[in-house]
Amino acid sequence: MDSATRDALARILADERARAEAALRAHDAALEGLGAARSDSTADDEHDPEGATLADEWSRLTGLRAAALRELEALRAADARLAQGTYGVCEGCGRPIPPGRLEVRPTATRCVACAS
Repeated sequence: MDSATRDALARILADERARAEAALRAHDAALEGLGAARSDSTADDEHDPEGATLADEWSRLTGLRAAALRELEALRAADARLAQGTYGVCEGCGRPIPPGRLEVRPTATRCVACAS
C-alpha cells in the first residue's frame, strides 16, 4: 500500500474512531439521564400504552452502547494493524485487501473472497 493510500485510510480510521467515541459519550449521557428517571419514584411509564417503557429504552440504549464499544475495539485493532504494517492484509489468504473495501469497512480483516 502506498503512503498516500495509507494516510487516507489512517484519516478514515481516525474519523470513524472520533464518531464512535462521540456515539459512546451520547449513549452514556442518555443512560445516565434514563437512570435518573428510573430512580424517580413518581415515574410510572410502565403502564403507558402509548410509548416505550423505561425498561425498553434502557435495553435499547445498552445495546447501542455495547455496539459502540465493539466498534471502538475493532477500530483500535485496525489502528494497531496500521502501526504494525499489517493493516490491509487479509488474515485469511495474506493478499492485500482492496483500498475501496477498507474505505467502506475500515475495520475489515479479510478480503471480499475470504469474507464470503
